[in-house]
Amino acid sequence: MVDLNIYPDVLTFNIVIDGLCKEGKIEDAEEVMKHMVGKGVDPDSITYNTILHGLFKVGRIGFEKKFFDEMLSTGMIPNLYTHSTFLNGYFKYGLVEEAMSLFNKLERKIEYTSIEFYNVVINGLCNNGKLDKARAIFEKLPLIGLLPSAKTYNSIINGFCLEGLLDEAKDMLRKMEDNGYLTNDLTYNVIVRGFLRCNKINEMTTFLKEMAGRGFSFDATTTGFLVNVVRENPSVLDMIPELHLKNKK
Repeated sequence: MVDLNIYPDVLTFNIVIDGLCKEGKIEDAEEVMKHMVGKGVDPDSITYNTILHGLFKVGRIGFEKKFFDEMLSTGMIPNLYTHSTFLNGYFKYGLVEEAMSLFNKLERKIEYTSIEFYNVVINGLCNNGKLDKARAIFEKLPLIGLLPSAKTYNSIINGFCLEGLLDEAKDMLRKMEDNGYLTNDLTYNVIVRGFLRCNKINEMTTFLKEMAGRGFSFDATTTGFLVNVVRENPSVLDMIPELHLKNKK
């Protein structure tokens, strides 16, 4: 490119950095960023957010704070994506206290009063077995002027299912529908996996019929659960209504 008098700009460097991060080559991505700075190209928020996401992806916990401080030292202002990356990363590695400390700090800022921000926290809490805290946040959403989205409901339903609270999961599903949200493949698959985990096959068949009637089908994760159950109890197949898997032609 240089031989042709074409010089890479920040967009070009960001594409390279993103590709390296997706391959888990974080050190190489950081070297590219240093190279771009040396060439007089200033990194932007996308550059920093991409590498930050990459650090969490490969589990380099501890390095993210140093990198974040470096970002701040340049005068770069972290945005919602930056902090969501921190929250998702902390929750991914079970660092719930760190995630909630950041959440409590950010919640007081008006720019973070969006349902997308709260979805990250509710989902992270549910995946870490902190259903009570997730429910408390879910229930206060109307009090701060926010309406749950389909993703919010799916996260809470998943939290109930992970705890084996299938009746509560079904009640939340109906509440979701009553409030005008369309259930989707994710919603039903989450509940079916809950039934499979708890070995409640008879109750599961009712939902499978409803799924089939609405055109829904198993996803790959649910299929994997079902295969394991059938291996232990082949008679389960006789109880399941005919459904087409997503990948079936």
